[in-house]
Amino acid sequence: MVTMSAFEVLGPIMVGPSSSHTAGALRIALVARSLAPHPLADVEFLLYNSFSRTHAGHGTDRALVAGILGLAPDDIRVRRSFELAGEAGLDFSILEAGADETRHPNTVEIRMRAEGGPTLSVTGESLGGGRIRLSSIDGVPVDIAGEMPTVFVAHEDRPGVLAALTKALSGAGVNIATMRTFRHERGGAAYTVFEVDEPVDEALVGRLREGPHVTFAAQVDVPGALVPAASAGTDAEPAPSGAGYSFDGGAGLLGLCERGGLTIGELMRARELSLAGGGPQGAAAADAQISRVLEVMRDETHEALAHPRRSLGGMIGGEGAALWACAGTARAQALLGETATRGAAMAMATLERSSTMGVIVAAPTAGSSGVVPGALLACADAVGADDGAIRRALWNAAAVGAIVSTNATIAGAEGGCQAEVGTASAMAASALVELLGGSPAQCLDAAALAIANTLGLVCDPVSGMVEYPCQARNAMGVSVAMCSAQLALAGVSSLVPFDEVVGAMAEVGARMPSQLRETAEGGLAATPTARRLGCDGCGGCA
Repeated sequence: MVTMSAFEVLGPIMVGPSSSHTAGALRIALVARSLAPHPLADVEFLLYNSFSRTHAGHGTDRALVAGILGLAPDDIRVRRSFELAGEAGLDFSILEAGADETRHPNTVEIRMRAEGGPTLSVTGESLGGGRIRLSSIDGVPVDIAGEMPTVFVAHEDRPGVLAALTKALSGAGVNIATMRTFRHERGGAAYTVFEVDEPVDEALVGRLREGPHVTFAAQVDVPGALVPAASAGTDAEPAPSGAGYSFDGGAGLLGLCERGGLTIGELMRARELSLAGGGPQGAAAADAQISRVLEVMRDETHEALAHPRRSLGGMIGGEGAALWACAGTARAQALLGETATRGAAMAMATLERSSTMGVIVAAPTAGSSGVVPGALLACADAVGADDGAIRRALWNAAAVGAIVSTNATIAGAEGGCQAEVGTASAMAASALVELLGGSPAQCLDAAALAIANTLGLVCDPVSGMVEYPCQARNAMGVSVAMCSAQLALAGVSSLVPFDEVVGAMAEVGARMPSQLRETAEGGLAATPTARRLGCDGCGGCA
């Protein structure tokens, strides 16, 4: 079943340029920080695979340090994290550990040492779109994704320890959803991970920490996974509580929409409310967060149009503004037309903002962040859609992205650019159909057409930067989304159902060699011109 929040797909709201390599890396470090020995004296980051090869161009190194310092993914100070670490007296080192096929493509091991000697090692994986998983702690394999409130306890492997821990939690009224214990050997160090229904208070964590044979206890907070409490005006009232909103793919989603008489956007919002506990407070929180997503999307699509800036890598800057200026010309009318031209320009402007480490919405990733807002906002402007309609379309986009993320991948390091721009095009195509009054079935036809016609797209960022060809691919993604939506609304269906198209994407991604999955070792990144660009600032052969 799809288990993630909509805001793990339309999010995180983050500093660019990469959701997996910047926001994901930062979130791994934030979680590691919550487990770190205190006071922290120094940190060593060992980067593997794609992280090792492209960390400088993606800002991974700055993001990891920012996370250890406690900065949020959308804190503009991420770009100054090295300087802030110096001011805080924190020593750190970034080490390239190279390729290791036994590890996830985006892996970092964080070795932390406290003043006085205690150390802790945490290994994390960035799964795409800012989602993460901890895979080991002090070399002991674990599996912590933070999809539910999580309590982590380090203890000796002794009889009675688990009974005491569960008794303490149940005695405080905490309902345990899952409990897993990890150890290397009998009688040695062990780690138990509790997933619980609601966050626990710090006083209870303190009591767990003081239990017999317990060496450490903490509540693991993976930021961005849950809808925060907030107060705001709401859209239409949610569907009645108790209705089922669980789906595992497009077919299940369509069945729920038909039974409930809901659009995809309406159903996804109702599902989010059920995840947040329902009620007026949950509705206010969900509506406030989707409104925040829309607000940032408007900012990211227009800032660089008015104030172009060169990217960190110097490969892009001003292209969106140049295209925007052409929107009303006869050439634009003869080619894309004004709406698609403006949408493509806004998509390019979003990538420009991301590549200067500005704040964006990963939708579903930073590398594809321009497609959904570019297509949706340009179309909304053209038809005069109000914010309520745009928000419903965004909920729709989140449903499509969640299905792809669950049944395939949205990470370029796992599935190539088809997983990023291809998924974003599908999300945008489906959202456009809902915005323009199409049926849920037409929405998924549009999404299927978009993925089918980006199938096999490789991820080959020149010099490891999320700049070229990423920016132009976002513009192309807008065109794919708009064409797919128009085909579906005209009654052109996808011969292969959406779920099977997503399955094909997963298979194609798995067959791609690593050189074509965000490593900057193949495709356009391996051309002579690209290699010269990468060497200009290196000095390694001097």
